[in-house]
Amino acid sequence: MDQVKAIERLIAPTVQAMGYALVRARLSGDRRRTLQVMAERTDGQAMTVDDCASISWAVSALLDVEDPIRGRYDLEVSSPGIDRPLVRLDDFARFAGFQATVETDAASAGRRRFKGRLEGVAGQEVRIDLGGAAGVVTVPFDAISRAKLVLTDELIRTSLKETDSG
Repeated sequence: MDQVKAIERLIAPTVQAMGYALVRARLSGDRRRTLQVMAERTDGQAMTVDDCASISWAVSALLDVEDPIRGRYDLEVSSPGIDRPLVRLDDFARFAGFQATVETDAASAGRRRFKGRLEGVAGQEVRIDLGGAAGVVTVPFDAISRAKLVLTDELIRTSLKETDSG
């Protein structure tokens, strides 16, 4: 099993019990490794520094006990931010209507990189409106290696409205 997936399975229940959703974990670096944990509040409110500190404390204690990473590493806890990564199938449905970039490991619909408006999901496929003659393409969710929202004025306005209403 992939080490990062094992870490996600280890920490997700604790993060969820605290009222957060684990967005992703990422382990990087060769000499000095960094474990980045990205989480968001399940109540829809904006993440605060105190939220990140609480998660960091709990996850750090859990990792100290279970010790899934050999050697020294730094733990970073953050929110996904406005131009967040899209990592779960429901992320593509949740952010339908917004611009995104999507990359695949192998060609899908004749290409590996897509930029357009998310049109949601159909089964296990992500729908992206590329605009113009290209129109709407479907990309198998399992083929996606990386995806994130594109920072646009519309995304910023929507994010500010959600922050103000919370």
